[in-house]
Amino acid sequence: MTQQQLEKYLWGAATQLRGTIDAGDYKQYIFPLLFFKRICDVYDEEFENALAESDGDMEYAAFAEHHHFLVPEGAHWNDVRETTTNVGMALQEAMRAIEKVNPETLFGIFGDASWTNKDRLSDETLTNLIEHYSQHKLSLSNIPDDKLGNAYEYLIKEFADDSGHTAAEFYTNRTVVKLMTMIMDPQPGESVYDPTCGSGGLLLNCALHLKEEGKEYRTLKLYGQEINLITSAIARMNMFMHGIEEFSIVRGDTLAQPAFLEDDELKRFNVILANPPYSIKAWDQKGFASDPYGRNLWGVPPQGCADYAFQQHIQKSLDLQNGRSISLWPHGILFRDSEATMRRKMIEEDLVDCVIGLGPNLFYNSPMEACLLITSTSKPENRKGKILIVNAVKEVKQEKNIAYLEQKHIDKIYQTYHDFEDKEGFSKVVSNEDVLANKASLNIALYLSNVDTSEIRISLDEAIINWENESQVLQKSMSELFQTLEK
Repeated sequence: MTQQQLEKYLWGAATQLRGTIDAGDYKQYIFPLLFFKRICDVYDEEFENALAESDGDMEYAAFAEHHHFLVPEGAHWNDVRETTTNVGMALQEAMRAIEKVNPETLFGIFGDASWTNKDRLSDETLTNLIEHYSQHKLSLSNIPDDKLGNAYEYLIKEFADDSGHTAAEFYTNRTVVKLMTMIMDPQPGESVYDPTCGSGGLLLNCALHLKEEGKEYRTLKLYGQEINLITSAIARMNMFMHGIEEFSIVRGDTLAQPAFLEDDELKRFNVILANPPYSIKAWDQKGFASDPYGRNLWGVPPQGCADYAFQQHIQKSLDLQNGRSISLWPHGILFRDSEATMRRKMIEEDLVDCVIGLGPNLFYNSPMEACLLITSTSKPENRKGKILIVNAVKEVKQEKNIAYLEQKHIDKIYQTYHDFEDKEGFSKVVSNEDVLANKASLNIALYLSNVDTSEIRISLDEAIINWENESQVLQKSMSELFQTLEK
């Protein structure tokens, strides 16, 4: 199959679920089913290879065969395919059996989809899905890792398109991912972390980036945490589908219970890439105020906006010698008054390396403009005490209600970051002192004169959040005033 034929074949299964399951839920059934098929086909292929090497000696082949993953008796794809009643139960039991015999690598990877709910998935529907995927062998010789991996990424994109507002939970614009990876430039042997990893695109692209450059990508140490169960499972499957096996992706709430610790402190990483959920309100602000890991470096963010809780977590998780981070945020993180004190401390500590303003619609299903905030624990001498401001708001290709970066946009932004110099109307190197004098605002319009300030917009959601935060501050100050007057 060509790449296009493979993608059409894989997506064909999802179309059979239309009308029975919400589009946003397709992924929790299709991805595990696809991964189950891949494991079984590769398992068969590995046995056939061992048999060929042993000149047909079944006993020697059984002794010599080596498997990426074990498939226990009765839990093979073909066993489920032969089942005609209670197909969902057979599927669920087979998947659990495979997880059980591969506990270190596959525990929980098939998620918790309700396979046995016949109101959602009848035996007929499941049989049709299984027969659809049975048309082709998903063995390594038939579908190599890179080909299946690309098709898997295609599916992630299609599910994002189909699932509406929930897409942002597991999908980051892949052209932005490429830019972020190029700027971070991870090297063989380094550790790379994504605290809100979604389907694993940022981590995966770091490995693929090295692979494309002909460098040893297998020595890259990949770590991720993701709060959503099925999304964290998709991320793990994503790695395996691409042939990446050295990684650790853990399900959990990064702010409440960070997964990666060393000696009771946060583990530190060379590179951190992140697209955190923006402006979340449901988080433990009180717990963060007395955080046992010391992540409240610059202060405690307002309850209505946890952005700087994530940013401080990122900073606290960076290697002190050569740690560098890049995170994708709405523009508001650069200038909101409610976060000015925290932003000031971040700048005073000379941690901000660069700010890149990106265009609208690069967040999935959101029209707001995005920006990249780049920090470093050890700036080169020529970048110390300075911040590069880049206005790339217009470097974007708009198509209907989505946008993406073309290669020329990526190259221009990357080269500008690398050059670290003034470019008329596009970039400007400013001193930390100048930024601090501007009330620690990193608003791009303050530093690049050709930026029309009327174009610097924030979304309605951000405007409401700002209003709520300022209202809380006002209410607190009024309460303090009345208490003083009563005395």
